[in-house]
Amino acid sequence: MNAPLLTIQKAGLETPWFFAALFVAASFLMIWRLNAMASRGLEGTVLGTLIMPYCSGLGNLVFAFLLAKHGGSGTEVMINSLVNNVTNLTLLIGLPALILGMHVLPKNGKKKTKRKNADEKPRLDRLSLLLTLLAVLFFTGATWVLARDGKLEFTDGLILVGLFIFWQCFHVFEVLKNNVRQNRSFDGMLFVDLAFLALGAYCVYLSTDWIVSWLSAQKSGFFSAKQIGWVTGWLMVLPNALLAFYYAWRNQPEVTYSSQVGDGHICIPLCIGVFALFKPIAIPAFFETAVLILVGAALVHYFFVTFFGQLPRIAGLALTVAYGVFVYKGLLV
Repeated sequence: MNAPLLTIQKAGLETPWFFAALFVAASFLMIWRLNAMASRGLEGTVLGTLIMPYCSGLGNLVFAFLLAKHGGSGTEVMINSLVNNVTNLTLLIGLPALILGMHVLPKNGKKKTKRKNADEKPRLDRLSLLLTLLAVLFFTGATWVLARDGKLEFTDGLILVGLFIFWQCFHVFEVLKNNVRQNRSFDGMLFVDLAFLALGAYCVYLSTDWIVSWLSAQKSGFFSAKQIGWVTGWLMVLPNALLAFYYAWRNQPEVTYSSQVGDGHICIPLCIGVFALFKPIAIPAFFETAVLILVGAALVHYFFVTFFGQLPRIAGLALTVAYGVFVYKGLLV
């Protein structure tokens, strides 16, 4: 047992609630530093697409790694990823839209700004978001095609991980290109922020490792090995929920949108691909339903963002209902 876990045990804090709280606290730490990075000029869509997903989706990646390491079920990794992605694209965008509104472009009737750059920024954010939504369709479709035989194996995993790496390389070069265009470089505080992010990441790993071990040891009840994919999926989506409502409240819907959509890329294709490299994944029975909901939600977002620059409240309500259908099909049927 490592030193931090030994300290926690000696303090009498070795309980599921403590490690769940540690997981959420580590996520808050990462969100705090991400917000600092945004305040120093890092664009919202870059923040949401390139950096936030690794923080909010780290738990899912650790979960896939731990199950692969300890010979766990690939089906549970698939369930965890589907829970994460469907929750992101339906509930965690739909509810903020329903409660707070989700305007990627400024509302009609607002005074036009005199600053050209400020006027163009929402439109550039929209284009970046639309590209990210297209990636959702592409990655989900690729996973569906590869899983048509009822399983994902080493070659399938290699393809999925390769797709993800290509996508991230594209964004890295976009950031570097923008820095050259704007004659801007990363400042020294970036390394301080990365150090805090690393600390948060370690706490996420520590808490996820303990929770997975604890759930695996439980043989009955909902909080047990039988529902480990669903339980961990809901736990690991908590940081996404914090991000969604926090940035919607701050009137930065482009970050809410891109963080939820970008986080989905960590699960599909990366988490699934990484596990398939170690062990085949058997496809769960509700996979087709989940894929249909994912594709449908992505198309709804694409339509409203393209033609209206916002997600209306009625669409937010529909997405929330779709999430209820997903839970019903996955757990109760």
